[in-house]
Amino acid sequence: MLPISAGTGFKPEHFAAMRESEAHFGFIEVHAENYLGDGGLPHAMLADLRRDHALSLHGVGLSIGGEAALDKDHLRRLRALCDRYAPQSFSEHLAWSSHGGVHLNDLLPLPYTETTLARVIGHVDQTQQILGRRILLENPATYVSFGASTIPETEFLAAIVRQTGCGLLLDVNNVFVACRNRGENPEDYLRRFPQRYVGEIHLAGHDATTDDHGAPLWIDHHGATVADAVWALYETALHLCDPQPTLIEWDNEVPDWPVLAREAAKAQSALDALRQAA
Repeated sequence: MLPISAGTGFKPEHFAAMRESEAHFGFIEVHAENYLGDGGLPHAMLADLRRDHALSLHGVGLSIGGEAALDKDHLRRLRALCDRYAPQSFSEHLAWSSHGGVHLNDLLPLPYTETTLARVIGHVDQTQQILGRRILLENPATYVSFGASTIPETEFLAAIVRQTGCGLLLDVNNVFVACRNRGENPEDYLRRFPQRYVGEIHLAGHDATTDDHGAPLWIDHHGATVADAVWALYETALHLCDPQPTLIEWDNEVPDWPVLAREAAKAQSALDALRQAA
């Protein structure tokens, strides 16, 4: 298990600063697909950090929600990566990202129906069997709702957990973005979320803009500090789910290390305050 502390996504440009930093961070997380090669500088840096830090591998390319069969070669390479680094956690997204052999470089939503539920359950089972470990599945950031959906998202996630034994990665920024775009209350969503199965929390920045018709639109872009409203929602999540390992995601317009470290320190302060109050 990951330590119940704040962590940061590792970016190679931060390597030297992280090695020299006195700031405490409990774990690091990397996108698994960036480390599927056999060697090179990225592996050398990750191996160095792994000696002193817990590790979370975060997959972005399995397309667990897709209609096509999972790529067995991709799964085998992920298994080799897990065997190499023995991460404390492996997670993926409730989304699809490939079709017809083409990878779309995006995490796309799916309708919540009995058909898609059965397909996702099968894909999660297969993933856990090949990786030889329990995975965490992340709730998506969505911008529209499918008219074909017949199952609320929180119930869809709960059904996957019941059938597969997987855990959940609660992305609080995704909750905020999706609920705002769908006209829902984020706190109500959190109260319906299968809280007892959460094994990690993500926090990230988003962009508040407008669509082509001038209506408000929130975009999950991982390119800014965590918004105040998301920090407030995180406090609610901690009370509902208990303290959990919390990652600061920042993948675009990546700042200097001290900026990222300050965001992680804010999450650590929230975790510490809750533990002290217990």
